[in-house]
Amino acid sequence: MTVTLFPTKHALVRKLESTFTLADDERHALLNLPMQLTKLGPGQTIVREGHHLSRSCVLLEGFACSYKATSYGKRQILAFNIPGDIVDLHGLHLEVLDNSVGTITPCTVGYVPHEILRDLCGRYPRIAAALWRGTLVDAAIFREWLINVGRREASVRIAHLLCEMLVRLRAVGLAEGYSCDLPITQGQIADALALTSVHVNRVLQALRADGLIDLKGNRLSVPDWDKLRKAGDFDPTYLHLERDHATA
Repeated sequence: MTVTLFPTKHALVRKLESTFTLADDERHALLNLPMQLTKLGPGQTIVREGHHLSRSCVLLEGFACSYKATSYGKRQILAFNIPGDIVDLHGLHLEVLDNSVGTITPCTVGYVPHEILRDLCGRYPRIAAALWRGTLVDAAIFREWLINVGRREASVRIAHLLCEMLVRLRAVGLAEGYSCDLPITQGQIADALALTSVHVNRVLQALRADGLIDLKGNRLSVPDWDKLRKAGDFDPTYLHLERDHATA
């Protein structure tokens, strides 16, 4: 079933406006973008590596991750996806998808046929520019993750990731002050940061003991943001936000 979403500011608009200023007509066009809505449970595949895609997927609710797996069954998480992300936008111009995307939590996704996206970009060149900017920001995040895995100690990696997720969620209105829902398991953090779950657990316990974070279930709170930023060697410049959500 194809439906059109009419919230005041749905997830895709919030996400694009975190890094790009949209005009009223552009915002209206996005709010009227037809999507086929699908609800998925946790641990389900949204798109699979090697597939030929004819549509793109907007994550509207929930958390997902992009990943690749080795022939030995080892998984490397390449990105955590939050509401507003078009999780496979590169499939609009690539013939075959070179990574998989799966749900972490229950998710609502909206599928948009490629021909509709191409028409939208043709009619609204600045929306095309916003999508291109978003892709460049994704590449900047990937570069930062590469530094994280290759050159930072485990404790710094984890503090950095927590900082990044909080700032990204603040930017799309999904955090309250320095608290946010973060339903990512220790195993998923390990898969993202090339660590073991045991090591992740030790570091999180140390961050708690030092008063840098408070984790209760899936709720992350940061009592001292400046100390966590310092512990994670975190500079939000690479997120290229319209305003500094790290200090707002």
